[in-house]
Amino acid sequence: MTDDAALPNEYAETLRSIRDRVTATRGRVQLAANAHLVHLYWSIGSVLLERSRAGRWGSGVLNRLAADLRTEFPSMKGLSATNLKYMRQFAATWPDEAAIGPQRVDQLPWGHIRALLPETDPDRRARYVEAAVENGWSRNVLVHNLRSQALERSGVQTTNFSRLLDEDDATLAQQITRDPYVLDFLAVDGDRDERAIESAMVDRIADTLRELGSGFAFVGRQVHFDVDGSDFFVDLLFFHVEQLRYVVVELKRGEFRPDHVGQLSFSVALVDARLRRARHAETVGLLLVAGKNDAVVRYSLGASNAPVGVASYDLLPPEIRQALPTEAQLQRALRGRA
Repeated sequence: MTDDAALPNEYAETLRSIRDRVTATRGRVQLAANAHLVHLYWSIGSVLLERSRAGRWGSGVLNRLAADLRTEFPSMKGLSATNLKYMRQFAATWPDEAAIGPQRVDQLPWGHIRALLPETDPDRRARYVEAAVENGWSRNVLVHNLRSQALERSGVQTTNFSRLLDEDDATLAQQITRDPYVLDFLAVDGDRDERAIESAMVDRIADTLRELGSGFAFVGRQVHFDVDGSDFFVDLLFFHVEQLRYVVVELKRGEFRPDHVGQLSFSVALVDARLRRARHAETVGLLLVAGKNDAVVRYSLGASNAPVGVASYDLLPPEIRQALPTEAQLQRALRGRA
């Protein structure tokens, strides 16, 4: 092997150039191979869909077809009877193969497409396809976001960003918010105090980051600051690696109160002064509360000099929450027993 000292001056640059070309080409090859596989699955599903409409093509026939296909193509995966059913559903969900490319469906792995098949609203399905491709969501993230309606909640949090940040920065900061935040993965109830919920969020940090959204990185919990001999602690501190900004998150178990904004604003100012670098965007704060009066929130944010937002959080899954009786229903039931 040639000694480093004997290498040409431009060797390192040449190595980087070749490495980048190989990496880019491998990526394009993988994308092309995935697209061909997706279109193959659609074409198989289209044939099966047509046959099922014309005669008996139930589970028994598909089991036999899967066995025969595995005999024909012993090294090829993905030809199980279950997968054949998914291919048929795929062709029924996207009846026009010509739309698969423009809608970027063929840029998703097959597991992602399978996760999207139960979605009956084509517009919603298209939004999640686009977001999954743009943000590089894993299948688990896509499933979580579909279930928790992440896109429907995105950017709807009540904030004062437009007043305190310039227009472009405010738009970016707003994009990383949602309302409500669904924390059902914590497996804790509303009777636990803030510290217990925070601890559960850190213990399940991967799920917490998934719910916060793309680009968040965990910095620390109860981050300590010394201010002229006085101790202060930031509940949860994150850094958004795409927007290059610190995000301070505080969680309150009860209903929103105006003084919560003052506490969070102080933490935001502290992080902005002590940790923010010149290349970083302005620090923002997110206050998560169990309940809130939107009018009170708006008045409180109007008096704040730090860019903060307020959102609610849910500890129960939507399906369980919907099944529970409302407070009004409980009151009617109690009156009926009186």
